[in-house]
Amino acid sequence: MSPTYPPSATSAPRPRFADRVNRFWARVSEGLEVSQLWAQFEKDARSSYRLYSSDVARTAEEPLDNTRKFLRTAEKFFWAILEKLSPARRVLMLVALLLLFLPVGGFTYKDRAGDVKVAEFDLHVWGGLTLLLVLVLEVGDRVVMKRDLQIAKEIQNWLLPNQPPAIPGVEIAFLTRAANTVAGDYYDVFARPDSAGGVSPRYLMAVADVAGKSIPAAMLMATFQASLRTLSGQPDSLPDLVHGMNQYACTNSQGGLRFTTAFIGEYAADTRTLTYVNAGHNLPMLCRKSGALERLEAGGLPIGIMADAAYQSGTTTLMPGDWLVIFTDGVIEAENDRAEEFGETRLLQTLATGSQESPAQLMQRIMAGIDFFVGNTPQHDDMTCLLVKVV
Repeated sequence: MSPTYPPSATSAPRPRFADRVNRFWARVSEGLEVSQLWAQFEKDARSSYRLYSSDVARTAEEPLDNTRKFLRTAEKFFWAILEKLSPARRVLMLVALLLLFLPVGGFTYKDRAGDVKVAEFDLHVWGGLTLLLVLVLEVGDRVVMKRDLQIAKEIQNWLLPNQPPAIPGVEIAFLTRAANTVAGDYYDVFARPDSAGGVSPRYLMAVADVAGKSIPAAMLMATFQASLRTLSGQPDSLPDLVHGMNQYACTNSQGGLRFTTAFIGEYAADTRTLTYVNAGHNLPMLCRKSGALERLEAGGLPIGIMADAAYQSGTTTLMPGDWLVIFTDGVIEAENDRAEEFGETRLLQTLATGSQESPAQLMQRIMAGIDFFVGNTPQHDDMTCLLVKVV
């Protein structure tokens, strides 16, 4: 009878090939389903097409037949892609394309025995490797840029409140969604100090939209936040506060090119009175419990256009059951694949449907409605919304 031995730790069965393939696929796909991957690819492709097509559309098109028009458009797309690279990488890209499209060559020669030999050379492999080199260099730049943008996003998150303050008589929810890693939208709700340095029953509610997107807009958003927080500590009226912010913004707005639309309200919790200034912003919706709709439009020009611009304030009283909705244009201008906008009508319908919910629940309903409407269409603008429910 043959002796039996305990299984050795070193003789454990190796993972099956299928298991290794599954782990590899899970690592590559990060656990996403094929349908999710395709939706992500479609969204990225639409975003890239929008980027390159904007360069193509800048030049006027002379009348051409269909074939020549197609070739001209293809040429413009080629240059739009090539010009996004550095000069050295453009040369590498052209060399790679040249090697890929060259035919297989060769020559004949005689060996020492006098036999005729044929030597062939195929440069397609070298073209592919050169193209891969360009891709690796571009991916390296993207990784560095993504890391820097992630740091910028973390800094921007520090500037924005995570939770709204507890304000007697109202419930608040806010949300921002950047079109890129960082956003040019701004929101804030905080208690305004009184003249003696204490905390009064007055609260500032602000939503702003800096012209542009990404890093430049995010930097100006930080400047806007700093000026609002600093000037709000002075015992000035709300129009004077906005006037001071406008004068400061005009010093670094590049002659009015980098302006900011903003809605700034001052809510007195003891009287339920909202005093506001609308500086060229989308008109907030004040949805009364009775079903009436009011738009808050008193104010003036966007901040950063004219240093001597005058601002007027409006006043309204919030009653139990009312909803105040402050938003940026990215919410109502979100587009689907047919270039249709979400619009204020759909936003109002969503508000009416969820009027009995909490602001946080209604915010989720609004964003879910926008996501369902746009589908896989890339987000082209930052979206910010602030909801106030009077209880």
